[in-house]
Amino acid sequence: VLSLCLYLKYNSIFLSVLFFFQAMYSTNRGTVGGFFLAGRSMVWWPIGASLFASNIGSGHFVGIAGTAAAGGIAIGGYEWNALIFVVVLGWLFVPIYIKAGVVTMPEYLRKRFGGKRIQVYLSVLSLILYIFTKISADIFSGAVFIQLAIGLNLYVAIIILLAITALYTITGGLAAVIYTDTLQTFIMVVGSFILMGFAFAEVGDYDTFMKKYMEAIPSNISYGNITIDPECYTPRKDAFHIFRDPVSGDLPWPGLIFGLSILAMWYWCTDQVIVQRCLSGKNMSHVKAGCIMCGYLKLLPMFIIVMPGMISRILYTDVVACVVPEVCQKYCGTTVGCTNIAYPKMVVELMPNGLRGLMLSVMLASLMSSLTSIFNSASTLFTMDIYTKIRSHPSEKELMLAGRAFMLLLIGISIAWVPVVQSAQSGQLFDYIQSVTSYLGPPIAAVFLLAVFCKRVNEQGAFWGLMVGLLTGLSRMIAEFAYGTGNCVTPSNCPFVICGIHYLYFAIILFGVSSIVILAVSFMTKPIPDVHLYRLCWSLRNSKEERIDLDADEQDKADQKDEESVNEENEEEPGCFKKAYNWFCGLDQQKGPKLSKEEEEALKKKLTDTSEVPLWRNVVNINGIILLTVAVFCHAFFA
Repeated sequence: VLSLCLYLKYNSIFLSVLFFFQAMYSTNRGTVGGFFLAGRSMVWWPIGASLFASNIGSGHFVGIAGTAAAGGIAIGGYEWNALIFVVVLGWLFVPIYIKAGVVTMPEYLRKRFGGKRIQVYLSVLSLILYIFTKISADIFSGAVFIQLAIGLNLYVAIIILLAITALYTITGGLAAVIYTDTLQTFIMVVGSFILMGFAFAEVGDYDTFMKKYMEAIPSNISYGNITIDPECYTPRKDAFHIFRDPVSGDLPWPGLIFGLSILAMWYWCTDQVIVQRCLSGKNMSHVKAGCIMCGYLKLLPMFIIVMPGMISRILYTDVVACVVPEVCQKYCGTTVGCTNIAYPKMVVELMPNGLRGLMLSVMLASLMSSLTSIFNSASTLFTMDIYTKIRSHPSEKELMLAGRAFMLLLIGISIAWVPVVQSAQSGQLFDYIQSVTSYLGPPIAAVFLLAVFCKRVNEQGAFWGLMVGLLTGLSRMIAEFAYGTGNCVTPSNCPFVICGIHYLYFAIILFGVSSIVILAVSFMTKPIPDVHLYRLCWSLRNSKEERIDLDADEQDKADQKDEESVNEENEEEPGCFKKAYNWFCGLDQQKGPKLSKEEEEALKKKLTDTSEVPLWRNVVNINGIILLTVAVFCHAFFA
């Protein structure tokens, strides 16, 4: 077994290199479609693996396992809720995005509503969310693991990881990201299953596991003359139930069903990182099959991350479940709790050297997987939605360079943000991420949902819905951070009217307010004529009429400028060094004869085609129904 694990560990590096160069050779990275959408040639299994790997980052291994150690299995409901929304993504949203012929989500809204302000607003907001939640959480989580596992300096480890990550993202484009995601998914699943086996071997069967978890109380529960409230260190009575009390529950069941569904719709159906993988599929059947594969993989985290996190509390109770500030400071460097180290602690203490190395590879793989996904998608947003507003008519080569340069800027910001993330090491990492998305994500979800399914919604309604939602969410977020979230030992003094509403309930309220504003303003202003909406909303998805895009004038100007820039290109043959540099960075544009109007129309039709072979359409539809049935069963079984 040890030899096999060492083989997997070292050969995974070799295979990653092979995948990387295969991606560089097999896709045209010198075009926007090739770099950002992998030439729309991906088959179902890399799509499914990449969707899973993009979602399951080191934040899951550290944050979710830590939350499970503190509160039980309810956090697994976050994973199983995704089983429903990957089906919604593949069957309802992606067909509209493909028919619209878009590369980014803000670009879809520009075609749907016209104007530039919504597109720029969403692009900037998405980049802010990427930097201050996704990137910071992944870097922090990876650093927690690396520090505990090998004692490497925090900043040295982060810089090395970011450098490696940036190398194959900047040079390889989306194809390299998807291929490496596929391999890393295999590494993550295998390594996590092995650790789960070791964990259950220590505690026994499931009944014994439940009994021991409820008895996992730390020995040190007082300091000085202060005795800590038993609620702070005693396992919850509902630890093995997903659905919890709507008032006193840490994850109340109405919030888990409705509030979480809003956040899941924002993440799975409108987020650039996720949707971009689906847009790379060679046809709709492959997209749907990839979503189904991701759904089945999402069944696993409950067993390979959540339960091992709870077992870590059983095995290392005084460390993982510590409540005395001085004791926690000694064990994990923070005074408010050490649940974040639940998963890495078990890896370091429980596994032999060879397997420990494999699990380190798993963590590094998940960290790099998430970061590459975010870097590539953030670069796409900046290049296509923001840079083109700064430089109105850039050449194809300039767009490629701008995308790579922005990735370097993201890396710099990420490293600069590390001290802030480190100071926020409070044992509330996962709650921090979810609360921020609850305050900023619901208005976006409302706009996309109504844009696709209600053709009466117009630009004014969408914009003011986003503005009202943003101000409402920011007011709650700023107030909560100003007062501090506190913890069980030292509760926050934030007024109940501001902070007392659970963030999942707040997501429901914010979604409702945003939707009402969108609909009210839209019905009080002029509707968008159908000629601008063909194949952009659900009721007109099968229209055959020619659509006149609301941004058609702007697109015509861009096409004219592209023609001029091509004519102005220096035709001088580059030297060998320049050729090598251009190939490595994907800037060799491989010029061929210019396509005629008929050929351009044929290519556009191919890229916006959502037709399916009847046999495979039935196969994926049946699997979609099975996946939804499994989701309902899992929720009911652990309710």
